[in-house]
Amino acid sequence: MVNGGFKIFLIIWVGQLFSVVGSGLTSFALGVWVLRDTGSVTLFSLILLFSSLPAILFSPFAGVIADRYNRRTVMMVSDSIAGLGTLTMFFLYLTGVMEIWHLFIILSISSVASSMQFPAYQAAIATLVKKEHLGRASGLVQVAESISIIVAPLLAGFLLSAIDLQGIVLVDFATFLVAMLTLFFVKFPNVREETEEKTKKSIWKEAAFGWRYIVERPGLKWLLVFFAVSNFLLGFFNILLQPYILSFSNETVLGMVLSCFGIGLLAGGILMGIWGGPKQKIKGLLGFGLLSGLALTFGGLKSDPILVAFSIAIIGLFLPITNGCSQAIWQSKVALEIQGRVFALRRMIAMSLSPVAYVLAGPLIDYVFEPAMQENGIFAGTLGILFGVGEGRGMGLLNSIVGIGWALMAIIIYLNPRVRNLETELPDYDAKSIVIAQVSK
Repeated sequence: MVNGGFKIFLIIWVGQLFSVVGSGLTSFALGVWVLRDTGSVTLFSLILLFSSLPAILFSPFAGVIADRYNRRTVMMVSDSIAGLGTLTMFFLYLTGVMEIWHLFIILSISSVASSMQFPAYQAAIATLVKKEHLGRASGLVQVAESISIIVAPLLAGFLLSAIDLQGIVLVDFATFLVAMLTLFFVKFPNVREETEEKTKKSIWKEAAFGWRYIVERPGLKWLLVFFAVSNFLLGFFNILLQPYILSFSNETVLGMVLSCFGIGLLAGGILMGIWGGPKQKIKGLLGFGLLSGLALTFGGLKSDPILVAFSIAIIGLFLPITNGCSQAIWQSKVALEIQGRVFALRRMIAMSLSPVAYVLAGPLIDYVFEPAMQENGIFAGTLGILFGVGEGRGMGLLNSIVGIGWALMAIIIYLNPRVRNLETELPDYDAKSIVIAQVSK
């Protein structure tokens, strides 16, 4: 039976669903705009860099903000900042003065806003949803993201020809308003600590607390190492996927293939939402991570849109299970009143190496892997026998290298007993130490 807290979560989830779909529309349209106008994978990678690096750097302070203030208010402020950035983009493009450097600034500000929204949202879920339903709630969050990945590429491709980039950006702004309305009409429980006067502490000390909390728990620390390395590898995949598909197809096929990834995510999110994941979450996390790496490896073997679509659909199916298991572990092991700080540091560490991949991916693709896999390239006579030679085969090779690294990382981390036994060695947080203050609007 669904409790009242879960119903509030569902209302918030609907608003965030609209928001992520709108953001997905703009993200796809901006990517096509940059690749179409410049043809540079390096410039395309810089868009992702400025969308992620500021959030990573600001995350420790965002976590303190999420713990110090009402999490509903933090989410509303975050959505407002991102919405204003989107509206600015609309007017710049409408007046014909938008340059790529404008995007760097706007995306950086929106990235900082998202760094506040993430820990507030995740920590709020733990206050609203009972422990036995955390896996399902995480699955529904994955469903929202997967719907965005399915709908956004297909819809953005149509809207680009119908209302152009400025129309898509305006639709994105409207989705922010929907998210704001859902937050306005719900109430969050306030969570405070009995023994700690948070307002008297330095924001720097509070930010450092999240780091100490994780480091003192080896299982959580090594789990973060897995995600940091995995996200570093997937940073290359995020950069190469669109140009890789475009190297042997067109924008229509690109949208269809990316939608297959979203379909996989949707199926995985629904499965996780119903199932809640395996009883031993750590085995689900790393086991499905291993399978995802193997699926990615096969996706680089041939310039075939069906093979790539199948590969990323399988990855999409397994990612919600991997992420849902991880989220359930963290939400059950970390006390409610400190989840903002810990989750923000967790996100910062997990994503810390992604910008390095974004910086390296473009030049490596343009100047190393692609030339090496041409007809007379240095790998043509060796790896070219397996992967083929010609346009896009360097990106195919890099795609498979990323998959192999991801699979090996899952195996290596599972061999660490602190990670393997994390769920039994590290106790769940003591719910009795949490004081739920009066509900505020």
